[in-house]
Amino acid sequence: MPTITLSIMPYSLTLGTLAFLFAVIWGRPLIEQLKQRRIGAQIRIELPDSYQVKTGTPTMGGLLFIVPVALITLFLNIVNLLGFNAIGRSILVPLGVLVSFGLLGGIDDYMGVRGRREQFGMSGRVKFTIQTILALGAAFALYFGLEKRTIAIPTIPEPIDIGLWFIPVAVFLIVAFSNAVNLTDGMDALAGTSSAVAFAAYGIIAYLQQQSYLVAFSFTIVGALLAFLWYNAYPAELFMGDTGSLALGATLATVALMTGQYLLLPVVGFLFVAETLSVMIQVGYFKSTKGKRFFKMSPLHNHFKLMGWSETQVVQRFWLVGILAAMLGVALALL
Repeated sequence: MPTITLSIMPYSLTLGTLAFLFAVIWGRPLIEQLKQRRIGAQIRIELPDSYQVKTGTPTMGGLLFIVPVALITLFLNIVNLLGFNAIGRSILVPLGVLVSFGLLGGIDDYMGVRGRREQFGMSGRVKFTIQTILALGAAFALYFGLEKRTIAIPTIPEPIDIGLWFIPVAVFLIVAFSNAVNLTDGMDALAGTSSAVAFAAYGIIAYLQQQSYLVAFSFTIVGALLAFLWYNAYPAELFMGDTGSLALGATLATVALMTGQYLLLPVVGFLFVAETLSVMIQVGYFKSTKGKRFFKMSPLHNHFKLMGWSETQVVQRFWLVGILAAMLGVALALL
């Protein structure tokens, strides 16, 4: 284990605090602008009646945390180019993923608001194709630009070079987690709290590896997400929409790939995996049994909602599970 430079964490936590202040201040004007432009969420009619009251709540709220993270990171890169050691240019790769997937999600959100109600945004096939292209670009940047091609396995001291296999693995993880966080984003504060915990966990893992730039980037996102949660706490004034959820999942996977500890991503992001598996199980069971349902409703958070849990109970209990999963992930990274 490398010697840890103690100045990394104070610097990173300070950036996270600045990101929070930046985001929470501009959150109110953003909400007002979204309301004025009538960019409100459309709620699917098959969801429980308690969800229908949320129709019209401003969406595209991912802008609240993407913009501060992008501006802070770009500013520090400019400072770095001027000769000050503020943040590394390598962090432009996860930043590019955050912005590009956020743009894709933003287009999808806007189409969902302005298009026909039955469409709810762009088609799944088109979205998946664009996600794959963006993920492939990120994988090439990681492999050829940053020379990331190893995987760390708990209890094995040295990382293993997997060569060109890194590229398809990276594409799969980026697309998979982009969609996984999107599926998790169905209740107030659920995706935001789960993502903040996961980024904090990988921030700690990067800290243990002395990847100071990645630590700073991870905690900048955590700080900005906490500001988003200020407005997304139940009852939410703002939804992150695909703008935020697609960007967060893809960026989380990219950060994990940069640490080499992406084998632990299903552990740290256990909630996202569980939500995705619940949808796959539901669809497979429905088709194989010709109409029967394994869960009352998927994704998983809707199942517990229909079991009688309140929305607040579901979010808080899922959040606690997420914290435990993140703790286990960090523990395994230390082996």
